[in-house]
Amino acid sequence: MNEQIRAREVRLVGPEGEQVGIVPLERALQLAADVDLDLVEVAPMARPPVCKLMDFGKFKYESALKAREARRNQQQTVIKEMKLRPKIDSHDYETKKGHVLRFLKAGDKVKVTIMFRGREQHRPELGFRLLRKLEEEVSDMGFVESQAKQDGRNMIMVLAPHRSAKTAAGARKGEGDAPEASLVSDETVAQN
Repeated sequence: MNEQIRAREVRLVGPEGEQVGIVPLERALQLAADVDLDLVEVAPMARPPVCKLMDFGKFKYESALKAREARRNQQQTVIKEMKLRPKIDSHDYETKKGHVLRFLKAGDKVKVTIMFRGREQHRPELGFRLLRKLEEEVSDMGFVESQAKQDGRNMIMVLAPHRSAKTAAGARKGEGDAPEASLVSDETVAQN
């Protein structure tokens, strides 16, 4: 920027984006001072380097706004974890499966971990069977992103929601709670 530029001559671009041409650095600095703008090097690797006349403070502010807006629009990936045991009771399994379905419906990924203890470590087929059963039962809401694999005492599988569930969850989060309240009131009116 300005006096920090070391090239002898630069390809100058005007404040409106018009091409001025190749000019000596002193003349480019003089033109910048005449219109009360900064001379900013935008392509230092070009031969000769490309410089533009602009208000550098305004440029930094606008680029910070764009970066902030991009971060706001960026979707955060949330991974929920559900831990199971290989000899889980059927009622407990149904409860855990309900949680997994709820997470997938909300558009979150689910890491399902089966914890083995003692002699259970010698029977990994129990874990594979349980994960395969869970995979089949939640297949309408999600799919297996990472296949089941043994990791020390644990067996891990990652489930991800289908694309339609993600977009529906994003729309629900953006809408707020008002539509759900109206649905409840319509149901109670229909029942009465």
